[in-house]
Amino acid sequence: MSLQTAMNLMAWVEFALWTLFGFLFWARKLHLRFPAMGIYLALHVVTMPVLLFLFYGQAQHWLSNRCFYYYYFVYWAVYIASAILLFFVCIEVFRSALSAFLGLQKLGTVAFRWAALVSVILSLSTVSFEHSRALILADIGSRLMRSVSILELCLLAFLCLSMNALCLSARDMAFGISLGFTLISTNDFLTASLLSRNHSLIEPLQFASEAVILLTLGMWVAYSALPEPVRRPVVLPASSTLLRWNEIASALGHTGTQVAVQPAEGYALTGVERVVEGVLRRNLKKRESET
Repeated sequence: MSLQTAMNLMAWVEFALWTLFGFLFWARKLHLRFPAMGIYLALHVVTMPVLLFLFYGQAQHWLSNRCFYYYYFVYWAVYIASAILLFFVCIEVFRSALSAFLGLQKLGTVAFRWAALVSVILSLSTVSFEHSRALILADIGSRLMRSVSILELCLLAFLCLSMNALCLSARDMAFGISLGFTLISTNDFLTASLLSRNHSLIEPLQFASEAVILLTLGMWVAYSALPEPVRRPVVLPASSTLLRWNEIASALGHTGTQVAVQPAEGYALTGVERVVEGVLRRNLKKRESET
């Protein structure tokens, strides 16, 4: 079997795994817990056959010569939409991991959104608008995906470091989603880095990259098919620092009942009068003793 035939077969296997994962994800109603992930899956399941049709239509000359341009714009439009959805998927995973600490969840979500906004602004600020419209589309998509990939790596590092404190299992769907996207991001980083150094490795690296994607999809299918363990309740001592942080984060932004505290009327004047009376009494006693 030639490498091109294997790549074609792997592309159809990838579509089948996306479809199976989407079916299991929606059948278990995980889209209610991760709505952005549900939209992300629906986007890939719907658009992947269209992209495959346009790609093979161009290769086999089924369609007009402009088929390549249709494929190019559809591909990058889906790529940019996927990058935007991944920002919301990261927030959903973060909120699910901190579901036991509502205060930290709320405060961390706000900080996460600001970090994502700053990352997007910094990424788009380096886009060169001197290129043609097609190249600008690819440039924007690449920079957005690069920034969201960094967030995915940071999110997985956070989950790994805080699994014991959050009582989060490695079989939890939130951890599985984060691990899968981290594998895909690392795969993209390594592939792009190696291709920039040696262009003769295009076909082997594409084969390895597709194999990693299939492995990730297979892992997600297993996560969706197997029963998810019940999340253990988080038990902390009353003096726990994490519990105090959660209480402080819960209190932020809540004004509650406002009570006006005012000094008693004439308080300052009464204090001065008492001091003066004390001095006068001491002077009188001193004079009486002298006489």
